[in-house]
This record gives sequence, C-alpha cells and structure tokens, in this order.
Amino acid sequence: MLSILYLEDDINLSNTIEEFLEDNAFNVVTTYNSKDTLEKLYEKNFDLLILDVNLPDMSGFELLEHLRKAKIDIPTIFTTTLDDIDSLEKGYELGADDYLRKPFLLKELLHRINAIIKRKYNSIDSIIKLPSNYTFNIISNILAKDGEDISLNNKELSLLKLFIQNRNQIVPSQLIYDTLWSASEQVSDASLRTYIVTLRKLFGKDSITNIKKQGYKFII
Repeated sequence: MLSILYLEDDINLSNTIEEFLEDNAFNVVTTYNSKDTLEKLYEKNFDLLILDVNLPDMSGFELLEHLRKAKIDIPTIFTTTLDDIDSLEKGYELGADDYLRKPFLLKELLHRINAIIKRKYNSIDSIIKLPSNYTFNIISNILAKDGEDISLNNKELSLLKLFIQNRNQIVPSQLIYDTLWSASEQVSDASLRTYIVTLRKLFGKDSITNIKKQGYKFII
C-alpha cells in the first residue's frame, strides 16, 4: 500500500481528501503545518507528498525547497488557490511534480497521483525478483512466492523494502533504525535481529550479511 503524507491546514478539506484516498487504497498521514510535516518525514518513509502552499508557519514552497536541499526527493504535488503563472513556475522550479489549483475534483487528484506513480517507476520493473523464487512489488509492498502473498509485519516489510532499495550495498544501522522506528518508539536491536532471522528464513541464511560496526548487506 502506497503511503502519502498530506499537508493541509483546512481540517474539513483534509478530512475529506484523507477519507477519499484511503477509500482508494492509499495509506494517508495528515498534517496541518510544516513543522509537524518535517517531523513526520524524518519518522518514516513516504511515497508521495501533497502539500498546500499557503500555510501559517512555512509556505509549501519553502518546505519543499528545504526538503530538496536535504536531498529528500519524494514526488510532490502542490495544491493551492494561487493561480498566477509566477506561482506555477515557482512550484515546478522548486522540484514539484504537479501543481493542482483549488478547488479541484477528487477524481482529478486521484488521476494525478496515479500518473506520478507510473512515472516514478517507469524506468524500473516494479516486480523485483528475490532468492528462492520470491518477488516483491515495490509499489504495493507485497511479497509473494509463486503468486501467493506472503505475510510479514509492517517493520519486516519496511526492512525488506529498505534492503531491496539498497541491495548489494551496506545499509547503515542508523538508517535501519530511522526507517523502522519513529521518534517516539524505542529502538530494539533484539527486535531487529528477529526481523533479520525472519528474512533469512525466507531468502537463505547467506542472503543478509552482518557487516561489523557498520550495518547489513542484502545480497541478491
């Protein structure tokens, strides 16, 4: 399930779009200001950002500029009442993937989201082949074997996706901690070892190598 972070300070609009997107099989996290948005972005991974432009603390433009400077390249859609060409140009210059003027139809938003998803993955196969005849869909986050879905808990799935995105490379331990645990959670090395054992049972004991004092490497 794709994860969307939606920033909108109009609570009624936020609730409406959140419900609509969840009805269309997206996992949605909503925020109402830029500060909370930044905190959420550093707590977990998102596949898409939808950012309002006019905000009380930091504008959506300023927020995206901050993210791009920090090398956070998550696909982004701006939503705004601004309809002048200068604002449109600024949005794209800052690295937005789309710019949607309010008011807009919910179906229009859905079409634009789907278009971005297709563009994001059009240069790679969304189905990644893994050892022991497993496959992983990097769009839907579904692990399967011989066409049958394999159940993993959320942290195991997050770890597997992180390994796949960095396959055959060392994944630093701190990056794993930051990906699997939010700022309000206690990092657990014991739990991490359990997740590693689960993945090794699936893909083979030599599929994940512990690089001492550095992290882990997923070899495929």
